[in-house]
Amino acid sequence: MAGKFKPLLNLAYFQQTSSQTALIIGATGQTGRHLLQNLLASPHFSHVGEYGRRVTPTEEITTGKDKLEQKTIDFEKISESGLKQKNWDVVFITLGTTRANAGSAEAFEKIDREYVLAAAKEARSSDPSASQRLVYLSSGGANSSSPFLYPKSKGLTEEGLASLGYSDTIIFRPGFLAGTNRSDHRLAESVFGKITGVLSYVTSAVEINIRTLGKAMAEAGRLGSASLPPAVHAAQAGKDGAKFTVINNAGAIKLAELTK
Repeated sequence: MAGKFKPLLNLAYFQQTSSQTALIIGATGQTGRHLLQNLLASPHFSHVGEYGRRVTPTEEITTGKDKLEQKTIDFEKISESGLKQKNWDVVFITLGTTRANAGSAEAFEKIDREYVLAAAKEARSSDPSASQRLVYLSSGGANSSSPFLYPKSKGLTEEGLASLGYSDTIIFRPGFLAGTNRSDHRLAESVFGKITGVLSYVTSAVEINIRTLGKAMAEAGRLGSASLPPAVHAAQAGKDGAKFTVINNAGAIKLAELTK
């Protein structure tokens, strides 16, 4: 994340557009469901597509139902998903898993990286000049050179997404996710949550509530890299030809606080 943030170019389209369409992949996850709620409640998004292995039960949607389009897709047959038929202004991806839930390292990488990259590639407009923004939920510590499976997979995914040709790619790297409601009780996660909960009183770098994160992601998707408030301290990362904007834990919290 080293280096001073520089606004990405070719974003005039987003600055002039008051009404945008949004696609979210992974809306049934812990953060994804809050992101979906924010998109549906926002007057800035006129149409929201929720595509995934599962979709949100309609009875759980309390606002914006009239602008929601839902579709279940098979990531093994992504070319049949219909993603290529739409020209989404903003593509949000909150899809992810853990090695424990996936069952093996291979299954984890397939879901956490291969499915994400395939979906983002399919959602990219066939018109190379089309302006589209991509917003991805990664993780703090993501590093493609890491010797550990999880941060390495996240880092490789970030780099892969940045190379797909989107006009603007924004990556969120949050810390510990607070406020989750998982069906499986995770002892280590619970203990770590208590520690980060205490630390959050003295620093905003270690923990974020998923409601706050969902709000921040929706706002980043609306604004784009060039219009992010300086207080967010966004940074630029990646290689030439595959640059992306990074928003860390503290930046996500600040962005949500500044959102009207």
